[in-house]
Amino acid sequence: MRILLVEDELQLADMLCATLEKELFIVDHAHSLATAQEAATLASYELVLLDRSLPDGDGLSLVPYLRKQHPGLPIIVLSARSQVCDRVVGLDKGADDYLVKPFSLDEMFARIRAIRRRPVDMAVENIRAASLIFDLSNDEVTVSGKRLELPRRELRVLAALMKRRGRTVLRESLEQAVYGFNDEIQSNTLDSHISRLRRKLGEAEAGIEIHAIRGVGYLLRETL
Repeated sequence: MRILLVEDELQLADMLCATLEKELFIVDHAHSLATAQEAATLASYELVLLDRSLPDGDGLSLVPYLRKQHPGLPIIVLSARSQVCDRVVGLDKGADDYLVKPFSLDEMFARIRAIRRRPVDMAVENIRAASLIFDLSNDEVTVSGKRLELPRRELRVLAALMKRRGRTVLRESLEQAVYGFNDEIQSNTLDSHISRLRRKLGEAEAGIEIHAIRGVGYLLRETL
């Protein structure tokens, strides 16, 4: 799951980024409305955590723009404005939830889980290929009923390939799915993730292969 965190308090932002990344989320941090707008045009997000008091305006003014770029995008407001009227305004402006600072990290994760459970669309929660099942809602992979443990970035690579199984996924699309804006990407880093993923899928007898399409990207398909 890729999250856009819009927060100008750097200490809080650093803490939230580190905590979310430990839970296998990919996090891009924007410190202002302008940088958040730019991020929304460059990447696709599944959740936004949005501060209201930003250096260039009220974060709520960003909601219509985000929804135009990504219809149905869940947005949780993070704000020190705790009055009932403030929360009402936030929800009426289109936010899905409103979390008052200071807040518990456990509560934040509970609200993220609640939003992920909402039937916003008819997206498939489980993707199957051969004997492998990827549970998108819990980021869990099983092969023939046995859990396959994978590091965060290998999970993200596999999710991107599984969603477009049988079709070539561009290298740039895979890198966008796996890395945040602030990550340093070496030229062979993605290939290393793919290589390790291939080995683990083979050892688990998942019945799927990842093929390199030279100069283009990768393709996942079931073995014959």
